Amino acid sequence: MRADQAVETIQREMTAFARRARASAGRLHPELSLVSYTLLSHLEEQSGCRATDLAAHYALDKSTVSRQVAALERADLIERRLDPEDHRVQVLHLTDAGRRILAQVTENRQAAFRERLADWPEEDLTRFAGYLERYNSWPGEPTDGD
Repeated sequence: MRADQAVETIQREMTAFARRARASAGRLHPELSLVSYTLLSHLEEQSGCRATDLAAHYALDKSTVSRQVAALERADLIERRLDPEDHRVQVLHLTDAGRRILAQVTENRQAAFRERLADWPEEDLTRFAGYLERYNSWPGEPTDGD
């Protein structure tokens, strides 16, 4: 396969992967979109952050993040707390309900990946994981697991 054909195949398969991820997010938890799951995961990894930090990290418009944050607050999955070092700043944190749902969805997602990859040899899994890390570490692009 020539390089240009390989790039076309990669683009097509990555698009299919993204579509599948969005579709499966609704099946794993009907009230938690892929974007919501991603934001909750980041809040957990960072032990909380500002909405502007979420927007910057994922290269999203602040209004988009604001709408997502408002929906997560209405669902009682996140809460705002004053930054102890600067009371002008509000930091977003997971609520207990947010932690429970995130843990449940994460477990379901991992089970779905394990099932889909069950017949792959360990060498292929390791190589694939390395390729994905390499692809996602391209400078200047937002990532989902820093």
